[in-house]
Amino acid sequence: MRYLFILLCISAFCMSNYNPKVGDVIDSLNNIPVYYNGKMNNVQGRHYAPGGYNLGLKYQCVEFVKRYYYYHIGHRMPNSYGHAKDFFDKSLPDRGYNSVRALLQFRNTREYKPIVNDIIIYDGTHNNPFGHMAVVSEVGDDYVEIIQQNWGTKSRQRLKLVEFEGIYTVADFSVLGWLRKPY
Repeated sequence: MRYLFILLCISAFCMSNYNPKVGDVIDSLNNIPVYYNGKMNNVQGRHYAPGGYNLGLKYQCVEFVKRYYYYHIGHRMPNSYGHAKDFFDKSLPDRGYNSVRALLQFRNTREYKPIVNDIIIYDGTHNNPFGHMAVVSEVGDDYVEIIQQNWGTKSRQRLKLVEFEGIYTVADFSVLGWLRKPY
């Protein structure tokens, strides 16, 4: 019965005329909205917090993550600029302190798994040289759910989390690792 209900809901969504406009709210996490961007390279100007802190280019993935960290976590990054992939410093060791972002940095495929509110960082690819980033919204025994902006209407995604002999891997080879506010 539950399966039939889910199938009907998906069918209704697919047959609907759901066609958000750029800037429409499509999701939220802890009352921080996720906005629809239309397409990856769409830029709507720069978004600033009160006092002039740079949150990033409107409706891009970086802008959501920095806005979430600013308003929900209360965190300002010392360097507020850069593409998503640039937020991960490949020269740092696992659990190193990323002073440019004032966050701890964890590499994928190590002894620590992501936790809620971590920032997942994706490397650049041929199709997207800027990389991507998202906020961890839920962690289970075998998955990590992320919430993201600028990924079409797919604001949430579950990534497989694999544990083998105490080593955790987010099973997406584009994931460089995650950043976490030190507490």
